[in-house]
Amino acid sequence: MRVHRIIANLSVPDIEAARSFYEGFLGLGEEFSLGWVARFTSAEAGGCVQLVTADATSPEDSVASVLVDDVESAYAEALRLGYEIVRPLTTEEWGVHRFLVRAPDGNVLNFVEHPN
Repeated sequence: MRVHRIIANLSVPDIEAARSFYEGFLGLGEEFSLGWVARFTSAEAGGCVQLVTADATSPEDSVASVLVDDVESAYAEALRLGYEIVRPLTTEEWGVHRFLVRAPDGNVLNFVEHPN
């Protein structure tokens, strides 16, 4: 597994209410929005954050999304190492292949592979 990018997932009660801060003040542009999650990115710097109200399909929200090149091998390794799987490996209806795992420190991470 190769990690391409790690994105902070910020918990917000309302994405629309938070939008003006991230777009207006920080100058980030919306990359995508699914209603419950939206990614805001700096085209120049490449930095980004995801705003999350509540994960639509997971029993728990994650603190970060880890974009990888082979999510199946990451899942197999997490199982082999005995980490708690919060949401099993799934292809979501919006196209991503992902699972959520609890790190030993208690944080939940969302491991994601985007379709090619």
